[in-house]
Amino acid sequence: MPRSVVPAEAVRLMRDEGAVLVDVRESDEHALRRIPGARNLPLSRLEQVALAVTPGTTVLFHCRTGARTEANGPRLLARVPGCHVCVIEGGLDAWHAAGLPVVEEEGRPIDLARQGQIAVGSLLILGEVLGLLVSPWFHLIVVMVGAFLVFGGVTGQVGVVQVLRQMPWNRRFLSVLSARA
Repeated sequence: MPRSVVPAEAVRLMRDEGAVLVDVRESDEHALRRIPGARNLPLSRLEQVALAVTPGTTVLFHCRTGARTEANGPRLLARVPGCHVCVIEGGLDAWHAAGLPVVEEEGRPIDLARQGQIAVGSLLILGEVLGLLVSPWFHLIVVMVGAFLVFGGVTGQVGVVQVLRQMPWNRRFLSVLSARA
């Protein structure tokens, strides 16, 4: 498993040893809020994209909370053979809490994963309440949302995120980010 380091240690490794910082969150998450200088290599594309680093280099991986990097430690190790692999304990949130610099886009919406959780949770509550108060047929909303989540888990195609990308508040913001790139 990769070694865990606190944000202050990560800063020291980058400054003194030239460690490479890699953000494993999805590209839209990285675009909204990121550590300056971090490369973006989403976990969803980890096996398809090469990470060009010299053997012997220290590679620091991070996500938002540290949970994704911890859970994917063996995959991260396999992507950079011959390198010293570390994960930033607590991720971007801990980095920010330590008072270290973070780039945040002005007027950014909540990230798509959290928007998806809000949408799915709201649909489940709505289906249950309407099923209890109006008609038992509304319980089908809960069943359909559950089936939708199972399908997304099995196929890796999270439809709710694709729908949310098309919402006006996300489309406007993501088009501004694309124009800057």
